[in-house]
Amino acid sequence: MLSLYIDLAIGLILTFLLLSLLVSGINEGIVRLLAIRSKFLWAYLRDTMDGADKGRAWLPAKIRDVFAVLPFSRDPRPAHSDQPAPVESTMPAAETKSGDAMTTLLYERVREIDHPKTGRTSIANIPPGRFAVAMLELAASDPGGVEGWLAKLKAMNSPLYGHLMGVWEGAQRDLDRFRQGVETWFDGEMQRLSLLYKRYVKWVMAALGLVVVLLFSVDGLQYAKTLLRDNALRTGVAAVASGDPATVAELKQKCTADVQLTDCLTETLSSPALVKIFDNAIVSLTFPAGGDPGVSWNGAVWWDRLTTPSHWPGFLLTYVALLFGASFWWDLLRRITGIKLRR
Repeated sequence: MLSLYIDLAIGLILTFLLLSLLVSGINEGIVRLLAIRSKFLWAYLRDTMDGADKGRAWLPAKIRDVFAVLPFSRDPRPAHSDQPAPVESTMPAAETKSGDAMTTLLYERVREIDHPKTGRTSIANIPPGRFAVAMLELAASDPGGVEGWLAKLKAMNSPLYGHLMGVWEGAQRDLDRFRQGVETWFDGEMQRLSLLYKRYVKWVMAALGLVVVLLFSVDGLQYAKTLLRDNALRTGVAAVASGDPATVAELKQKCTADVQLTDCLTETLSSPALVKIFDNAIVSLTFPAGGDPGVSWNGAVWWDRLTTPSHWPGFLLTYVALLFGASFWWDLLRRITGIKLRR
């Protein structure tokens, strides 16, 4: 009896793991296709270094606004350039305010690590040490040194001025301590940006999880019953194989009159419950004994299942399970099965 419940637990965990991996794979595909990580980074840099565009931030703080801005409207990434960083970068005149001047200058200093992607930069991560060095390179290009460079930032109304001025004063005008201070400050900003990105991904994963549950109409409660019946059937088959004919009548109930018992059992054993979980999807896959796999439209059965209230608690159970993520179910599977990873 204990092994029966262990099999049930492993079957459910494996199912939730596979569905969670499917959700994660879809999310990663969307992120890569739309370059979400790169857009998050450069939207933050434009807000921090050049300020809001006409009173509107590139990367709003509220997650609802983030969905509205990224990735469906303005692309904050600079245009890709295959040229190496220039020897010197010229700051715009103090009395001139250029909308993206500082972001453009920063890209000039880091574009050696870039490669093209639809004509825009693909840089999605700038190490804090590299950012600090880029700031020192820009300051070194100014005849007035760091203080002259900071004065130009102030004249341009760049939000970066307040941050770096505080770091410069805290470093007591020492270049090495200033570099370390800029690196520490930017590292903290990247952590804050990562938290915002995780909030964005969390909501995207929740939406994708709901779509997967509905498209595949995965009823977790019904699937648990299917697992129990599947285990009971296999136990009966083992009993028949060991010479217990009393179970034959029960097994025959699963087979039609014109199909031999051995053929029926072979088909049943080759289609475990884990495979049957996708039978109720809007598009179902069939794997016949002979011939190639086929794809068939299952819209009528899928809609009938989706609109049946008795399945809704099972849908809710599956959806809540997917919110835990693939890492949670993988860790739980390892604990139950005793799988150990090599190090």
